[in-house]
Amino acid sequence: MKSYKEMLEEATKKMPTNISKTSRLEIPESNTVIQGNRTFITNFIDITNSIRRDPKHLAKYLFRELAKPGNIDGNRLILQGKVIKSLVDNKIENYIKEFVYCPECNRPDTQFEKEGRITLLKCEACGAKHAIRRI
Repeated sequence: MKSYKEMLEEATKKMPTNISKTSRLEIPESNTVIQGNRTFITNFIDITNSIRRDPKHLAKYLFRELAKPGNIDGNRLILQGKVIKSLVDNKIENYIKEFVYCPECNRPDTQFEKEGRITLLKCEACGAKHAIRRI
């Protein structure tokens, strides 16, 4: 029978070397499909759930940044016009930098808080508050 130390060494040899995550916030890549003159982001609700934001807020941001009208239909976002996947992913990444990560501690543990007419980005990790721009 093997000793505990021998079994532990055997187990560590079998483990993959690259098992650590680089980021706590795992955002799925957008599934962008172009059909005719419309662009569909089929996993839009999955993206908004992973960043804990209102789908309407991210949709409004994308409509303004991409200069395309659209609407939310179930779990997908429909954009009028053809938009390439890399551009959509870039705009979602910019949204996350501006409206999800805390400017002080760079953690994604934030939420929106309304004080009067101003919307603040409040960090649950460090307690910092920062005003965000209206979309």
